[in-house]
Amino acid sequence: MSSYSESTAALQLDEGLTNADIAPVQASGRTWKTLNFFSLWVAMAVCIPTYMISASMIQGGMSWSQAMLTVLAGNCIVLVPMLLSGHAGARYGIPFPVFARASFGIRGSNIPALLRAIVACGWFGIQTWIGGAAIYTIVLILSPQLADAPAILPAFLDISLVQFICFMIFWAMNIYLIWRGVESIKVLETLAAPFLLLCGFGLLWWAYTRADGFGPMLSAPSQFATSSEFWAFFFPALTAMVGFWATLSLNISDFTRYAVNQRAQLLGQTLGLPTTMTFFAFIGVAVTSATLIIFGEAIWDPVILVRRFDSPVIVSFAMLAVVIATLSTNVAANVVGPANDFANMWPAKINFKRGGYITGVIGILIMPWKLLSDPNGYIFTWLIGYSALLGPIVAILIVDYFILRRCSLYVEDLYRHQGRYRYHSGINRRAVAALLIGVLPNVPGFLVQIGMLQATDWPVAVELYHYAWFLGFALAGISYYLLMLRSIKESL
Repeated sequence: MSSYSESTAALQLDEGLTNADIAPVQASGRTWKTLNFFSLWVAMAVCIPTYMISASMIQGGMSWSQAMLTVLAGNCIVLVPMLLSGHAGARYGIPFPVFARASFGIRGSNIPALLRAIVACGWFGIQTWIGGAAIYTIVLILSPQLADAPAILPAFLDISLVQFICFMIFWAMNIYLIWRGVESIKVLETLAAPFLLLCGFGLLWWAYTRADGFGPMLSAPSQFATSSEFWAFFFPALTAMVGFWATLSLNISDFTRYAVNQRAQLLGQTLGLPTTMTFFAFIGVAVTSATLIIFGEAIWDPVILVRRFDSPVIVSFAMLAVVIATLSTNVAANVVGPANDFANMWPAKINFKRGGYITGVIGILIMPWKLLSDPNGYIFTWLIGYSALLGPIVAILIVDYFILRRCSLYVEDLYRHQGRYRYHSGINRRAVAALLIGVLPNVPGFLVQIGMLQATDWPVAVELYHYAWFLGFALAGISYYLLMLRSIKESL
């Protein structure tokens, strides 16, 4: 099958494997053009975590040029699996968890879907905390005395009642958009994109004027004494940058399934992802460098930075921009994917909205404010940690689709228990084995990072962990190809 042309009604789909949200998108529903995909990436990339990862590189010791090189290289690398993974969505109109059925099996697809969903829930919590922090800043401008409100919540939460209420207000805004559905997300992204770019230019202009030009602002040299110190930081930072969008490189078909054609998703993503990420990362790098001159310290969190502004009006407007930026990113990057993933687990009972609500609840339970308390934890534990999980999965999908199947999928069988993707009891054990082969070498390094193992006892594991996404991608892709080579020839 070289292309998808059947209507959903004409396909014989098992009821237990589909619902209205994960069924193939018909031609009438494919309305996303190049501008929509470009706007999607502008709205997703212009967000606080983008600013924070580049800013944290400055705080970690990089010069501005070193940080920008790392950001640009990472986004050019991750763009490749992004475009490849999105091909199946645009061609067949299927979301990521259904796409994963071809390689992992009808039931086995729940493994990568659940892993992707858990990561997205973590990101949902992080973004929701950032949006809530912006609302909290506005509240303090109106009622400064609330900063000294008595502690009511348990001490282990390490958060005040007012902060938690602001967090929940922003959480409710996200839940409202989930209730409105996917089309509301498309509208939000298109409207938010130009506004967010203007806000980014505004923040850059403030830093430029306060630091007396780009010269002083970007003159801070690298803090690494030797080249070996630089490379020791560069490769983990590059892996973290790739890991930043490892989530979307996995489930981008959740969006490309709505593309009017293949060109729309290819061109829109190519124009939108690396350019916008590099631009907004430059703002993070430049402004953080400027804070060294203005305040005498590198402030990597823009919400904390804006609180130091003198004008309540400017602070309030800036926080409003943070709310819009975070909301537009959160619902697109961290709701659509896990909502479909949870729906794939139990299509008869879980639709897009219910999957989104599950994501929202888990996003609260992870206590994201603790994860963002330290930039090292943000890069080395969170970004690199989950990249070790997702790199192997996207490698398996790409090898299966492009190399073994040569872009040929039988859509009807993706929704049938007894179709050609049933494997053994619905699970492709070879894909699971390849996933384990890709993940396991990075486990000791992760355990060292979270303090469960001593670095001195696992020096090689620590070094391998710095390349987690790349190592997992290579090992899983090669393993899957070798394991599947004979069986795939027999089934085609």
